This record gives sequence, structure tokens and C-alpha cells, in this order.
Amino acid sequence: MSDVKVEKVIIIGSGPAGLTAAIYSARANLNPLMIEGEEVGGQLMTTTEVENYPGFTDGITGPALMDVTKKQAARFGTRFISKNVTKVDLSKRPFKVWIGQEEFQAQTLIISTGASAKYLGLESEKKYANRGVSACATCDGAFFKDVPVAVVGGGDTAMEEALFLTRFATHVHVLHRREEFRASKIMADRVLAHDKITVHWNTELKEVLGNGKMVTAAKLYNNQTKEEMDLPLEGVFIAIGHKPNTGFLEGQLEEDSLGYLVTKPDTSETNVEAVFACGDVQDSVYRQAITAAGTGCMAAIDAERWLESKNL
Repeated sequence: MSDVKVEKVIIIGSGPAGLTAAIYSARANLNPLMIEGEEVGGQLMTTTEVENYPGFTDGITGPALMDVTKKQAARFGTRFISKNVTKVDLSKRPFKVWIGQEEFQAQTLIISTGASAKYLGLESEKKYANRGVSACATCDGAFFKDVPVAVVGGGDTAMEEALFLTRFATHVHVLHRREEFRASKIMADRVLAHDKITVHWNTELKEVLGNGKMVTAAKLYNNQTKEEMDLPLEGVFIAIGHKPNTGFLEGQLEEDSLGYLVTKPDTSETNVEAVFACGDVQDSVYRQAITAAGTGCMAAIDAERWLESKNL
């Protein structure tokens, strides 16, 4: 007989979705255990200014927003472990969750591990992150008023980012390493027709150039002509996709073609009963802090109702 304590709910992941789920489940007296991960706070921890989260007239930094949200979850009794889940067993209840050799058990699980933006892997890209390099135009576009910017990518995300940035930037350069877009025709046509967008075909971003404080240019390489050029600009948006953080699940939950967890319509339920998913790990469309928080609320309510239905 296992002597491991069975939790009512374990939340895996600590971004806005997970912390909102923690607030709701803690207030419902479910005494949640949150396994935050080593990168506490999710993608917002790399966002300097958040100006579109309701309730903060003058904006707030990503880390500060996560800090106050965590304190709110802690106030109602959420317990935290700042380590990464290494594996789970969802084959029967109570579910088993491991951090290395240490085992935890839960009647319900809320998966809120988010997604990670894909980057090109350049040193200069890291160096100028949040100083001109971004992976989210809807988050950061407004900081690039009246300056030229570039978008790297050729899919629908890149098209959306480029079109969105035309509202702020003087000009948007789309850098695409092939000679045609992967994006849907309607999105590609909009980009090609826009007078504030220039498309650079067969073009790769070789390096982000800057003055140590901010981005000043991009070094481009044409993979057909083999020519290099420096393009003056102040913002570089990497739009080559996101990867949901689902490796620890080892395929035990249903995923869509992009690797996002599938939830049933109008719920946070996955294909395994009593396992719920919220935030960017199941949302490939909106990917905003506020929508993540909303689905975190849904997951907590769904978990609470499930427990109630089983008299747990």
C-alpha cells in the first residue's frame, strides 16, 4: 500500500493559467499543490512591460504581475514546489507525478505548462531579448512606434505579426528563407499587398546587430545570391512558431497536429477523465496572459465539480 499522500488537485506549471487555477481551487478549499517548474512564472517572466492586462492603469512588468498573482494564490493556501515534473502516469487514479525519484499522487491534475516560443538560436538574439528582439507582436508591438522592424517567418503567425506591426512601425520587413510562404493564401496576399511591408525572399537572419543597449540593425543573408547586407531597424520579431511544453507527458494525452493538448469544446477536459488543461499548452490561437488566466479559472472549476461529483 502506498503511503504517498493523495492530493485533491496538483497543478503543473506556474504561468497565468496555473496561478489562476491555484487561486480558484485554493478558495474552494481544495488545498492545491502547484509544481511550478524551475522556470517559475512562464513566458511573462521574459516580458518587460505588460500594458494590456486589465487592472494595471500604468502597466506592469511580467515578473511583477506573476509575483503578485503568486502571492494571491499563496494567501489562500496554495503550496509550491519549484522543480520540474519529470514524468507522470495517467493510466489510473490517483494519478502519479514524479519529480526525479519523488512521487506525488492526485485525484485531479491541471496541466498548465505553457508553450515556448521557437527561436533561431543566435547568440545575438538572446543578447537583445526584450531590447528589440521579441516573439510576440501583440505583446510588444506598441513599443515600436515610428521605427522600422523585421518579422522572421513565413507561416500564418508571421503574416499576422507583420500585419499587426504595420499599425505602429514605419515599415515592416518580412524575412523568409524560402521563395514562397507556407501561410494561407488569404494571409499571404494581405501581406504582399500591404504598402508598409517589404518581403525579402530567400533571406535568413544571420545576426541581430545593436549598440549594446538596443537593436540597431539586422545582418541578412540571401541563400540564393550568397550576399549579405545590414538592414537598419529597431525591432526583430521571431515568428517561427511555438512548441507546447508537453514532453513530460510522453504522449499520454491527446494532442493536435501542432502538439497542443486537445480539450473538449467549452471545457478544460482532456481525453483522460479528471485531467484538465489550460493556458498556452492547449491554446495555439490567442496565447495571451488574460486568455490563459481565463482558462485557468475554467480548469479549477472543472476540477472542483469533478471532485464534487465523485464525493471526493
